Amino acid sequence: MKPLIPATALAALALTFNAFTWGVSWWPFRQLEAQGLHALWATVMIYAVAVGVITLTRPAAWRELIRTPALWVLVIASGTTNATFNWAVTIGDVVRVVLLFYLMPLWAVLLARVLLREALTPLALLRVALALTGAAVVLWPADGGFPLPASLAEWLSILGGFSFALNNVMLRREAHRSEAARALAMFSGGTLVAGTLVLALTLQGHAAWPPALAWGWGLGALGLALWFLTGNLALQYGAARLPANATAVVMISEVLFASVSAVALGAGTITTPLLIGGALIVAAALLAARG
Repeated sequence: MKPLIPATALAALALTFNAFTWGVSWWPFRQLEAQGLHALWATVMIYAVAVGVITLTRPAAWRELIRTPALWVLVIASGTTNATFNWAVTIGDVVRVVLLFYLMPLWAVLLARVLLREALTPLALLRVALALTGAAVVLWPADGGFPLPASLAEWLSILGGFSFALNNVMLRREAHRSEAARALAMFSGGTLVAGTLVLALTLQGHAAWPPALAWGWGLGALGLALWFLTGNLALQYGAARLPANATAVVMISEVLFASVSAVALGAGTITTPLLIGGALIVAAALLAARG
């Protein structure tokens, strides 16, 4: 008997679920923030749960991680990605944050050239031009001047996109490592980087310590951890069954989920320059998927 849902369709649905998870993740982070739990403290707790699960089920992954210096680059890249993105969507305009985060095709071209010795093809240079033009349109101030990030959230989103591009390049470079070790590097990075950053902010008085444990935010953080774990499993399932370019195209739907949910719930606005710049950035991402 034929399966009710073809394998390729099921894989695409799994990737769409992952994109949905990240596209609307800003909302639960903001709910936790409203209950006194900083987004970075929430990130630490969420990824600590994932590290605990991997430690219990794949303890040998720790030995491989400790003995492989290249995986520690992945620790830093993944940790920076999650810390900056989760913090940015909590404090900034979600639509702008997600679009600037998706400048990663620009960074991927440059990093692949340096780390993987990939040639700068005409298609790659076109992606760079589209991404840079789109960023300039999005960031161009209404009163003129040079198009630079105007808020902490925008700087965080650009840094997050760069670190995500580095994360993806390192995953390609270290593809021969075990999946458990790579997953442990990524989740432990989310715990270590976010933990180090929020501890420094807290000691300097720029962030509050986690509030006393309460059912509201405690169950919310646990539920978000399980949701992220499920999303990660969906990503691994879908990415293993679809070509890389198809995976990249499906994952761009995160921009749609984030934009629609943010506008509907009052956490983002859409203007004409944002539409034009966003279209150019998404076009660069689609060209990256085609490549």
